[in-house]
Amino acid sequence: MFMRLSFRRSPWPARGRSRRMPVAPLAVLAVGVLALSACSVSEVMRPDVDVGAKTSAVPARGLARLVPSNPFMAGFPRFNSPASPLQTMSAEERQCRTALKRLGVTYRDIAPINDSASCRIDHPVEISGFSGNIALKPAATLNCQMALAFARWTKDELAPAARWRYMSGIRTIHQGSSYSCRRVNGTTKMSEHSRGNALDVMQIDLKNGKKIDVRKPGWFSFRERGLLNTVRSDACGYFTTVLGPGYDRDHADHFHFDIKPRRNGYRACK
Repeated sequence: MFMRLSFRRSPWPARGRSRRMPVAPLAVLAVGVLALSACSVSEVMRPDVDVGAKTSAVPARGLARLVPSNPFMAGFPRFNSPASPLQTMSAEERQCRTALKRLGVTYRDIAPINDSASCRIDHPVEISGFSGNIALKPAATLNCQMALAFARWTKDELAPAARWRYMSGIRTIHQGSSYSCRRVNGTTKMSEHSRGNALDVMQIDLKNGKKIDVRKPGWFSFRERGLLNTVRSDACGYFTTVLGPGYDRDHADHFHFDIKPRRNGYRACK
């Protein structure tokens, strides 16, 4: 609030000692009042950003050679607000976590990720396992909606398909990339990984010791080929993008799953 100071000469003649205060001291006083009202001590001492522990920007894991990381982020620390149980979540986020618990997903909430305007997850979760004692290695950083889609696919499609074809449960799913601040290879478009919207699967280990590499199996690997074809086609009901071996060179050794929003419900399953 600004104070208007007005100095008018009285129409009556001054008698005796003048009661007028010199203009210069009043001007100095006014400037001081304005300065105090515009900037409090607490605002001067308090930083604009609550800086937490310094950590480098999350690098591309596993598939970094396929999709180069964001050059503008390399070497810069990430300033995340510390995770807080009192942090406000939308009803959708709370319902998503309830669904994860019902599915038996092993997860934990981690601090918000804000590496840039294009690389962020407001309420990320770290997923390390699924129902049936299925481990996910390494633990994946995703947004809750992607984690839920992958958990449902694992429980309803992948695990039953493995039991039916190999008479065995799944021990471990090996992922090559979850959250990663990077662009789509050869373009300026940001990858769905940069929003925690995607997960890449490299290998599936069964409890009977069988290791199923996602890379295109040989001609005589009938059961392995059948399993991979089944879970790949069924995944289109859970994800909006399903890419894998045979699609292009960049996806020759893994399945890429994401939940990228598209108009008219379009899905890219190739």
